Amino acid sequence: MKFGSWYPLADAAHHAVAAPGVFQVRVATGLVDYPRGKSAMVHYGAAADVRAAAAAFAARHRDAPWWCRHTIEPDALAAAEATALFDRLVRDFTARFGCPPRVPS
Repeated sequence: MKFGSWYPLADAAHHAVAAPGVFQVRVATGLVDYPRGKSAMVHYGAAADVRAAAAAFAARHRDAPWWCRHTIEPDALAAAEATALFDRLVRDFTARFGCPPRVPS
C-alpha cells in the first residue's frame, strides 16, 4: 500500500479520493509525546469514502495546522484491505509508542 504526498488537512476535501482507503494526520511541526517516544502522527482513519472521512475530520479540527495524506493505489483499494491496513498501522504504532496515535489537547 502506498501513500501520496502530504497536504494541509484543511485541503483534504480537494485532495483525498472518494473511494475506500486510509488517511493519516500529523502535526505540521514538532512532535507529540507518547509513552515510549515522540511522533508527528496524531490520527489514522479508514473509510469507504476517504474524502468524506478526511474532510469531516478536518471540519472537527478546523484550526489545527496539521498535514494529511491518503492511500493511493493504481486500482481501487477494497474496503477490507483498507480496514486491514488501518488495523496494522494502529497496531504497529501502539507497539512502538505505547498507545495509539492521539489528537493533542
